[in-house]
Amino acid sequence: MRNTHKTIAESIEALKAIIEMAQNHNKEVVAYLSMGFGNPYGDPWNPEIVAEWTEKLSNMGVKILSLSDTIGSSTGEVISQLFSSLIPKYPHIEFGAHLHTTLQTWHEKVDAAYQSGCRRFDSAILGYGGCPMAKDELTGNMPTEKVLSYLNTKKAEHGVKMTRFESAYNKALDVF
Repeated sequence: MRNTHKTIAESIEALKAIIEMAQNHNKEVVAYLSMGFGNPYGDPWNPEIVAEWTEKLSNMGVKILSLSDTIGSSTGEVISQLFSSLIPKYPHIEFGAHLHTTLQTWHEKVDAAYQSGCRRFDSAILGYGGCPMAKDELTGNMPTEKVLSYLNTKKAEHGVKMTRFESAYNKALDVF
């Protein structure tokens, strides 16, 4: 069995070095909290743990923090709860959502994050990719086209040039 505390300490030191290097080169670091919305593998998880790690990362100088659901187990309720509590408490952090989903649950997840103040979303055209350990082979990355559709209905600025996206989307249809 590995020493988890040593692994965490080493990870924190590595992140500190990355943050310092990025600052020295005018770059931004995006940090991710994996299993940010729950952990179906029996490891300890609760909103307080996420808040504790957000505080630690904030104190280290992290300015962009994405909460991750790498296997698609998040729910709208948990997404809302976390973003609604963290975003107001850390106004200097840009929070993001790295959500995996099925075609049936994408809207609930994006809507929960967006309505709670999240404006940064990771996605992949057609939702390709994903975690090989996800319970459902249909669980994949959040489809970019779904996120853009949602943002368009909200008349939210997203910065994507839609004609270029359409070209990339069409190419993805050919490739996949």
